[in-house]
Amino acid sequence: MDGVDPGRLDDQQLIKELETIHRTRHTTLLHGSNDALRAHDERMAALEGAYLRRHPRRSVASGRTRAGARERGTADS
Repeated sequence: MDGVDPGRLDDQQLIKELETIHRTRHTTLLHGSNDALRAHDERMAALEGAYLRRHPRRSVASGRTRAGARERGTADS
């Protein structure tokens, strides 16, 4: 895996890395080689995993749950 081990990043660096990788995801999916997409997948999983391990009790918006999505679906009908 390329890049600094996510475990060695402080919280601010980790967030910056996550913002960057999410911003580049669409372009990598549409135009990157299979190797580039695989490397992107691995790096994104490592960064997201580090974030989730550090913040297991992160705030979750009710609209971002399955129940919340179902409620939105009935409101749109």
